[in-house]
Amino acid sequence: MSEKFQERATVLSQECLGAGIYDLTIQTKEIAAHAKAGQFVSVYSDDASKLLPRPISLCGIDAEAGTLRLVYRVTGEGTGTEEFSRLKKGDTVKILGPLGNGFTIEPGKKAFLIGGGIGVPPMLQLAKDIKKAGVVPFQIVMGYRDANTFLLDEFKEQAETFVATEDGSVGTKGNVLDAIRANALTADVIYACGPTPMLRALKAYAAEQGMDCYISMEERMACGIGACLACVCNSTSKDEHSNVNNKRICKEGPVFDAKEVEL
Repeated sequence: MSEKFQERATVLSQECLGAGIYDLTIQTKEIAAHAKAGQFVSVYSDDASKLLPRPISLCGIDAEAGTLRLVYRVTGEGTGTEEFSRLKKGDTVKILGPLGNGFTIEPGKKAFLIGGGIGVPPMLQLAKDIKKAGVVPFQIVMGYRDANTFLLDEFKEQAETFVATEDGSVGTKGNVLDAIRANALTADVIYACGPTPMLRALKAYAAEQGMDCYISMEERMACGIGACLACVCNSTSKDEHSNVNNKRICKEGPVFDAKEVEL
């Protein structure tokens, strides 16, 4: 795991992408230089009554420029994310990272990159990394609720992209598996991030098709560094420290081989 750093990052820009989705770019001293796709940062409120940070996945990493791009959803009025949505250019915000384990690309295997809901943003950096490395052919499949297909144009710049929407307003009506089947897509390995029902379905599909499957799990977290055990998931093997079938999503994850976890 990468070394982690705590710093006050400077806001470079922020815009609303619609439906409570915000796109925040920050300047960091160290974190961007050490981060990889699939990791996250903990973002701290300046409100003393909000003790716990909010975990936000990394949508973009520019190590050379020292910047991170965070695309996140505001979860309600008075929340930490609502506070972050008011950040403007020149403001500073306390962050800790990079945290967790990211994606490891399997060379030579045709890949699906799949995102659903707020699991869409972290797949963008992975798509850029795979395209830049040129190590695997890949296709992108994104799932949205409706026509607010945020970041979709940027995915299309990276690879052939397919879309599913719950209401059928864009692409295939249904979920990401419906889009895969409707377009007769095939691959050897899945990299995915999204809500648990989507990941559960992809795990079953991968097992059925004999595919490898790596999933980034969305979970409410507290400390973000593995100390509090608030974000454990059931695992297929026993933890060597506690001798129970648990893994900490913030520490051992958020990216797992789907065979390692119970969904």
